[in-house]
Amino acid sequence: QVHLAESGGGSVQAGGSLRPSCAASGYPYSRSHYCMAWFRPAPGGGREGVATISSGTGNTDYADSVKGRFTISQDSAKNTLYLQMNTLKPEDTAMYYCASSSFASAYCSSTLGVGGFDSWGQGTQVTVSS
Repeated sequence: QVHLAESGGGSVQAGGSLRPSCAASGYPYSRSHYCMAWFRPAPGGGREGVATISSGTGNTDYADSVKGRFTISQDSAKNTLYLQMNTLKPEDTAMYYCASSSFASAYCSSTLGVGGFDSWGQGTQVTVSS
């Protein structure tokens, strides 16, 4: 079973930057089969996809609300996922969750809902003050 552990959240003023990370372990087969993502709670409930990356192709996708400000990346040697967050806004304040999909990698995008992911981390809090 895949285990995900986030770290690197924190508190920052508006306009600042943070870089949460997600350490992954326990992959049963090639990581090229996985879609990796960052989620946060959605305003209307549930969780919304913030950014995704295909482990095999490196293709990325972002929610409109973070395009141009956030960058998702991976270090395959370290089995670690990152989310570079720049020009942070108070509305970015949330718990950020790392997620992994072992069965929906062909549909890897920020619109792939929570049902497309089968492993989750515990989250890391990001707080942006105005």
